[in-house]
Amino acid sequence: MSNEPVGVLVIGAGASGAAFAWSIAGAGMSVLCLDQGPWMKQRDYPSNGLDWEERGLGEFATSPNVRGLPADYPVNEQDSDISPLMFNAVGGSTILWAAHFPRLTPKDFRMKSDDGVGADWPIDYQTLEPYFALNDRMMGVSGLSGDPAYPYHEPPLPPLPLGKSGNTLAAGFEKLGWHWWPSDSAILSREYEGREACINLGPCLTGCAQGAKASTDITYWPVAQRKGVKVRSGCRVREITVREDGMADGVLYYDEEGQLQEQKAEIVVLACNGIGTPRLLLNSKSQQHPDGLANSSGLVGKNLMFHPYAMITGIFEEPLHGRRGPVGCSFWSHEFYQTDRSRGFVRGYSFEAIRGLGPAQTALQGMVQGFIPWGEDHHRAFARLYDHTATLLGITEDLPEDTNTVTLDPELKDSHGIPAPKVTYRLSENSRKMLAHAVERATEVLTAAGAVETVAEPLMRGAGWHLMGTARMGRDPKASVVNERGQAHDVKNLFIVDGSVFVTAGGVNPTSTIQAFALYVADSIKKNIETLFDDA
Repeated sequence: MSNEPVGVLVIGAGASGAAFAWSIAGAGMSVLCLDQGPWMKQRDYPSNGLDWEERGLGEFATSPNVRGLPADYPVNEQDSDISPLMFNAVGGSTILWAAHFPRLTPKDFRMKSDDGVGADWPIDYQTLEPYFALNDRMMGVSGLSGDPAYPYHEPPLPPLPLGKSGNTLAAGFEKLGWHWWPSDSAILSREYEGREACINLGPCLTGCAQGAKASTDITYWPVAQRKGVKVRSGCRVREITVREDGMADGVLYYDEEGQLQEQKAEIVVLACNGIGTPRLLLNSKSQQHPDGLANSSGLVGKNLMFHPYAMITGIFEEPLHGRRGPVGCSFWSHEFYQTDRSRGFVRGYSFEAIRGLGPAQTALQGMVQGFIPWGEDHHRAFARLYDHTATLLGITEDLPEDTNTVTLDPELKDSHGIPAPKVTYRLSENSRKMLAHAVERATEVLTAAGAVETVAEPLMRGAGWHLMGTARMGRDPKASVVNERGQAHDVKNLFIVDGSVFVTAGGVNPTSTIQAFALYVADSIKKNIETLFDDA
């Protein structure tokens, strides 16, 4: 292993790290990416075997506390209403995501100006628009142009089929006159760039063995490597090191054998998600940065935002062919996305239409919800549910609150002795009212679609997929961690490109916006390379 100094060191090989590394490779600097996880092999994904649902609850579960794999680190979530979810590998959480791929809307960037809450972003939708389009091409996004909820854009591929399940739910929205639109989905509807189209197998959340779903290990990384970017897997970074002047000069990390290594770099880029990034910054204390790196504002680890989820399921008399197609990519609705204070809360939420579950998950969920008993009536009750359900997820906007935090746990450590993150998060009253509204409206539209019965989970504890806000961007160094280009106010050669920079959360999945921002930061560095550290 060579630890020769590099021009750019990227920490994290997931959605944002991959996009940034691919783009910055055009700047003529050597680029190295470290990730604590391994390279994945499509032949090892659960969908290649009959036990795919069981493995999805164990070694391929979305919670690191459930998996407990060597690449994982524990998360203290005892004081959190929502469990944080992530996957550590080259490709990061895009290995297990549903690939539902909305963008933040233009209004999401100016929440303070429009609604008087939260804060405005220092950039707007128009700034990121060309990077949204570039990222859509790199990932291979399927969708339908013309959605009135967004500025006009054209996905590179046709939309995925709605299937019987999607069409049934869409009919309910039509009956009520509510907005709905086929999802932008980072899943191929036809062959694209050497990747085959989706075969509608269904178990997207345990990895796509066909390669139709856009995990960054098969989209950005092969192209980035051909441009000369190096990826070093199985490397857990302990801390970012600094020079006497307080500038970053590299990292200390543990290699696959558990040996402590040092890697020097001219520029350090964090892409570790909204929990991993503040954890690393807070653990990088020094004489120059006694409260943690880039933390003169005291905001590192504060303003943690999830998207609180409500899950509302309808039971239908007719079979819905629910497992045919990508589980989370049917359509979305922005009917209740904008602020209407007559509802009793500020801001809003989106609906995401979900297809049916596999047999084992149907049985487990049905038993938890009380629909499927043990004993002689078990099979009849199971048959009533299996292939007869469709679900709406209410994805509600989380407001930034400095009491929702990521800190270093004083006792819990990972396998290398690095302090684990402690997540403290409580659901706001605004979010509770929003979730209740989502349950009521989803019940109404499912009934309109023909559901004979509905059941709701008003807050999904295990739904912390989206990790945002813990190193927010802004122009004022006293009120933010990084500037509008992702550059740390305190450390001019340190950049952050993951969801921790989000100022507000919006009410949609964040990955498209995260990647667009990462591409924008890389482009900004390339354009300003000569003057990047002038005010350091």
